[in-house]
Amino acid sequence: MNRRIAFFAILLAAHAASAQQLQKITINYATRTGQVWPLYIAKEGGYYQKYGLDANLVFAIHPAGIAMVVSGEAVMTPYTLEQSMTAAYKDGSLIVLGSPFKKSLFALMATKDIKRVQDLKGKRIGVSQVGDAPYNYTNGLIAKAGLKPRDVQWVPTGGDVSTRATALLSGRVDATMITAPVYFKVEEQGYTNLGNISDYEDIYAPSVYLFRKATIAANPKLPELLMKAHAEAIKRFYDDKAFALKAYQAWDKQDPAELERTYDHYKEVNTYERIPYLPAAAVKYILEHVADPQIAAQMRAYDFHKVIDNSLVDRLVKEGFFESLFGPGIKADEDRKAKLAFR
Repeated sequence: MNRRIAFFAILLAAHAASAQQLQKITINYATRTGQVWPLYIAKEGGYYQKYGLDANLVFAIHPAGIAMVVSGEAVMTPYTLEQSMTAAYKDGSLIVLGSPFKKSLFALMATKDIKRVQDLKGKRIGVSQVGDAPYNYTNGLIAKAGLKPRDVQWVPTGGDVSTRATALLSGRVDATMITAPVYFKVEEQGYTNLGNISDYEDIYAPSVYLFRKATIAANPKLPELLMKAHAEAIKRFYDDKAFALKAYQAWDKQDPAELERTYDHYKEVNTYERIPYLPAAAVKYILEHVADPQIAAQMRAYDFHKVIDNSLVDRLVKEGFFESLFGPGIKADEDRKAKLAFR
């Protein structure tokens, strides 16, 4: 009996020692949408642990997510490109090290009496705050109908997608951008879908890996570990539908059928980037669609090479990491995306 007790004591001690070796970190996620699905998979699938990380995922919407990274409370956040660029150019303390996500299923939903985008003129459009991602995506969609930002009334609702959806359903606003699977339920109630950014190749809405430069200086290996963990999670997304759905539900309960519909679309369009280069066209698009004229002038005068860096992806490509993970067929994708990357 004493030997058995001693044996289990050794096992417990070994387990405790192993746990102590994991590096404790906090990662912010600023939205409860498919944008952060790989984080859920990395957490539930043990990929953070595989790369020596004990990751705590903390939800906080913009601008709190940026503030967590700037303060060092969070080591990284997968943030929208436009919000990352706006924050990064101001003091140069932040840096973008890759882009894992093309765009969400993000629909401009309107009240039942509004049938066309043109009908939004003079109407109230809900955004979490003026200048945020839903604001910019709305402008991209209404511009296709000839409308300008001043042609509508912007109503800041605060909160996230659920808050904007509630504002629409309660009649506080006439239209708002809502991500899947939330907008599926709104659509089923007879509200009008005026367009989806996923239907337009010329509307860029990627998320990026946003770090603080000081965090990387203190822990140079960390970005590589996180990128590898998320790459493995993205592979699991494409390879294992059942697990992907289960991982999402662990963090954000959704109607199973609607979540499966979202999954099927994301997989069909390859919305998660196996090779996470940030394309130059996306940076150009953001600079051409800054809402505030004064900020737009400042951003266009700024050298974003100081805060956007694709070299980590370059190195992992050169070392063969993505090829070993996804197979030799990924080489063509590596070559194509390398040519389109922001340099």
